[in-house]
Amino acid sequence: MHDSYHNRPPAFLPRRQLLRSAGAGFGLLGLAGLLETEQTQAATVASLADQPLAPRPSHFPGRAKSVIWLFMNGGPSHVDTFDCKPELERRDGQELDGFDKNTGFFAGAVGGLMKSPFAFRQHGQSGAWVSSLFPHLAQHVDKMAFLKSCWTDSNNHAPALLKINTGSARMGFPCTGSWVTYGLGSENRDLPGFVVMYDTKGRGLPKGYAQNWSAGFLPGVFQGTGIDTAGTPIPNLSRMPGMSDRQQRAQFDLAARLNGHHLAGSGADAALQARIESFELAYRMQMAAPEALDLAAETGETHDLYGLDDPTCGHFAKQCLIARRLVERGVRFIQIYSGGEENQKSWDGHNDIQGNHSGFAAETDRPIAALLEDLARRGLLDETLVIWGGEFGRLPIAQKSKTPGRDHNPHAFTVWMAGGGVQGGITYGATDEVGFKAVENRVSVNDLHATILHLLGMDHKRLTYRFNGREFRLTDVAGVVVDRILA
Repeated sequence: MHDSYHNRPPAFLPRRQLLRSAGAGFGLLGLAGLLETEQTQAATVASLADQPLAPRPSHFPGRAKSVIWLFMNGGPSHVDTFDCKPELERRDGQELDGFDKNTGFFAGAVGGLMKSPFAFRQHGQSGAWVSSLFPHLAQHVDKMAFLKSCWTDSNNHAPALLKINTGSARMGFPCTGSWVTYGLGSENRDLPGFVVMYDTKGRGLPKGYAQNWSAGFLPGVFQGTGIDTAGTPIPNLSRMPGMSDRQQRAQFDLAARLNGHHLAGSGADAALQARIESFELAYRMQMAAPEALDLAAETGETHDLYGLDDPTCGHFAKQCLIARRLVERGVRFIQIYSGGEENQKSWDGHNDIQGNHSGFAAETDRPIAALLEDLARRGLLDETLVIWGGEFGRLPIAQKSKTPGRDHNPHAFTVWMAGGGVQGGITYGATDEVGFKAVENRVSVNDLHATILHLLGMDHKRLTYRFNGREFRLTDVAGVVVDRILA
């Protein structure tokens, strides 16, 4: 009897024959999958080119729609703000055993352990410890999740600023705001998706300057747009005197045709594409931006809540209120800097930690508390992630000077988050008994970024951009979401 594989019932085909017979089918399935991926990527690229700031779906439903990052530039001291350390008071003046004098920036000015000059008290139902620096913020601790075990890998401002903003201590990488707008776009096509407000007290930009809100190798349209709330908010935005809207529109259309003709002949040019989009965005912003930045429409009660007329905090209050107005209008990511470039003109309390931090806390405490209250009562806090922190912490020991201060500490700092899917009234992680190092549930900068993206509905491992032959992401090859703070 002739017995071949071909005349056996299909159920009795040996495995190798089955795979041999179905090989073409499996190959076609694989090819179809590859083609589908390429088509999806091509569609994404086309979408970015046509409407780079158009809203795009997240990887999964996110709790937050927008981010307001309150950046305390210079490195606020965790042991003088939110990380209460009674052991510092008991051991005031003693040496810290095994301390490496090169941990900070001034190895020749290392003193003994120094107690906080500020009194700590517990607040809210959560019993969170807050120093006397923040009487207004202390009323909102039950909205906050405190991350008290953050750490970084640089003790110098410029690389530490780049690290906390971009995930890398080197220049040339996109910042968090750029990654977020690249991934999600913006819900308002007439305003930038990513806005930055820097210190307006004549203190200048933070160290590293605009690199802190750079788009790096991402298309330039995703970089932060700086707003000067003390002078002309956005330079060169107003239409030239004597030019009508019709004339300006014709001018833009001509420029667009010329640029488009050049782009068609030269091929893909990310810089030129970003320039074309910036012209169009600027045209649309001429009407939208003045309205968004006009605080005269706000009630007197709101002005008083933020402290707009208070000479101590009015400048920062204006920025916080503008941030709320921008969030209402669909702006995706807003960053506000307190403090400028020079040491004593920021939270960089090398000398007189008491005077330095008292001054900057007085400028920011009331406006930030008002922002949290205002967002909550307008129903915006649940969808707005508010972040507070700096680039690193400060040492628990004294930096010797006429009036003692504290040097840089990359081993520990505190960040708090509120709203946007964060569980309020909790504390995650801990430092050692004097606040020198993060020791419990340590949170790296990569972990912090992964958590921010997760709250926005993005998987940090899937948010990538191909550059120089490899896939890059904000968290590089690390990062774990801090699940314990999620609501």
